[in-house]
Amino acid sequence: MAVPAAGAVEDLLRRHAPQVLGAVVRRYGHFDDAEEAVQEALLAAAGQWPRDGVPANPRGWLIRVASRRLTDALRAEEARARREERAVRLAPREVRAAPAEDDTLTLLFLCCDPVLPPAGRIALTLRAVGGLTTAEIARAFLMPESTVAQRISRAKAKLRSTGSDRPFHPPRPQDRDARLASVLQVLYLVFDEGYTATSGPALHRADLAREAIRLTREVRRLLPREGAVTGLLALMLLTEARSAARTGRDGELVPLDRQDRTLWDRTAIAEGTALVEEALTEGPPGPYQLQAAIAALHDEAAGPDTTDWPQILALYEVLLTKTRDPMAELGRVVALAMVEGPEAGLAALAALEPRFPDSHRLPAVRAHLLERTGARKAAADAYRTAARATHSLPERRYLQTRAARLDP
Repeated sequence: MAVPAAGAVEDLLRRHAPQVLGAVVRRYGHFDDAEEAVQEALLAAAGQWPRDGVPANPRGWLIRVASRRLTDALRAEEARARREERAVRLAPREVRAAPAEDDTLTLLFLCCDPVLPPAGRIALTLRAVGGLTTAEIARAFLMPESTVAQRISRAKAKLRSTGSDRPFHPPRPQDRDARLASVLQVLYLVFDEGYTATSGPALHRADLAREAIRLTREVRRLLPREGAVTGLLALMLLTEARSAARTGRDGELVPLDRQDRTLWDRTAIAEGTALVEEALTEGPPGPYQLQAAIAALHDEAAGPDTTDWPQILALYEVLLTKTRDPMAELGRVVALAMVEGPEAGLAALAALEPRFPDSHRLPAVRAHLLERTGARKAAADAYRTAARATHSLPERRYLQTRAARLDP
């Protein structure tokens, strides 16, 4: 065994942890107990490998140790004869080699079970698949650690009560699309919260955005010909590519049309654009592919004046035949205003009022369009309405600043 360099063991364990947990859950079930057993195996490796070297088959070593810890725990817990017999039946066979398959996707499918509420899916996925601690998830979402812990605990309890944590295999082909859609929704929600935080002092939480991209890359590695997966990864890369230009020196928000595009990540844009082209060949385009195509048109434009707004509007029209997502409808209004003028945008915006009862986004768009028509007082009032509705401090400051500039 080779003794690893400093920090190498931690990286290795982080990479293998979801695969090991997925393998143990797939084989034995008992998600909660399996997770505990895997944590014990990881702790054992963290203490032993830096001293003795990394085994030739680290994943197999971790699976073997975790399996033994799990069955030991089951024996201790199952005192009655019937449960003892079951525990003996579960006694692990020697694992001389890691399973040929990677169980990361299996674990993602389990954590993103549609029976769980979205908040539970997100927390459980970041904990089990992303390897984040409860404290890290709480910090990322600006929540009390106890709240996150409760969400994870309830999600695990729900899986137990529905029998979903029995030895788990990926869904049958006829059921896989629905479960994959849940996986992608969770990854998109994590990314969206990272790219534009819904509350707190920071506009961008890079750790969450990066983790969502990392996990989506992993799903694409396992499902390389799924257009929705490719499209989602493209969308994330093309969107995150602008992150360096979205805030000024003091953390203030910089809107898309005023960003310094030389700060955009051209490597990420090139990769994202190539993925869009690939995704559009992988079957009929779905919402993620279409949103990625829209993002590519924004990223490829040299400036706001050269953006292909007619093409963006056409893509939004197609997108809205696939989804009734309110944000897609709002995006179409913005594109319509850029093509046909702010008055057309304002007329279309009025129909969306019921879709945004408490959100700051609709009044913010209204304010921008009113400003373009020259209605300064009405625009200022709309900016202030939007500022009162947002919990994001950078967005609130930006909206208040826009309102102040329009005051007489």
